[in-house]
Amino acid sequence: LSAPAPCPRLHAGHAGNCSLEFDLATNLVGQPLVRQQVMKGVREFLESPNPVKPLVMSFHGSTGTGKTYVSSMLIRYLFRSGLQSPYVHHFSPIVHFPHAEKIEQYKESLKRWIQGNLTNCGRSAFLFDEMDKMHPGLIDVIVPFLGPSWVVYGTNYRKAIFIFISNAGGEQINNVTLALWRARKDREEISLQDLEPAISKAVFENPQSGFWKSGIINEHLIDFVVPFLPLKHHHVKQCVVSELVQQGLEVRPGVVQEVADSIPYFPEEEKLFSSTGCKTVASRISFFL
Repeated sequence: LSAPAPCPRLHAGHAGNCSLEFDLATNLVGQPLVRQQVMKGVREFLESPNPVKPLVMSFHGSTGTGKTYVSSMLIRYLFRSGLQSPYVHHFSPIVHFPHAEKIEQYKESLKRWIQGNLTNCGRSAFLFDEMDKMHPGLIDVIVPFLGPSWVVYGTNYRKAIFIFISNAGGEQINNVTLALWRARKDREEISLQDLEPAISKAVFENPQSGFWKSGIINEHLIDFVVPFLPLKHHHVKQCVVSELVQQGLEVRPGVVQEVADSIPYFPEEEKLFSSTGCKTVASRISFFL
């Protein structure tokens, strides 16, 4: 058996932080609150040589608003190989935990997997996708790994990172953002306090949610709740431009406009926010070239 690769040094230097901040500012469209929350969380975590607990973030918002994009951006800055790093572990309920009747088996294997990987490297990252589809109760097996204890199961795991990604709360975030827009409140002025009660109700008090009655919530183990706002027409246009550049195609204003116009918007009367965020932009571009 070959020895495991050495545990990576997270990119804790100022260059990493600044470049992450720059990348979020230039490539993440229409999410001032996300930039602020993610940078706050990463800075505080990386600047401490001995964090008191792992960094636990929960991303919430509708499809196409940037949750997966930001999580991969963040991982890319922390680990040289990004999502391909052997220290980054990605879970999807549909792929890894599909059968409700096997929940006890899943609990055991998930606990063993996290414990084994943290024993190998305390600076591991764990991404849990589609938390809204996670079987209630399953996620509680990771509670012992998220708190401020020194050692659990013989492992010091406080340098680990856990990111939960969920569409749950997206509708409520959209409703609050719409109400604030109608009240003439600028997007940049929307605060976490404006959105937290709605997210809490939709996500943490919902019997269908993976967080239902979870110790993660009851013990306040999530450090940063990160809401992703619905995207407006001009944000979608920015996504179209980025996608054209990425594909090495000419940025023609007519094409940008047509692609952005082809996406459905809500609510019915104002047609203000994209129903799919920027999710379908890449696949639509070929229709307008």
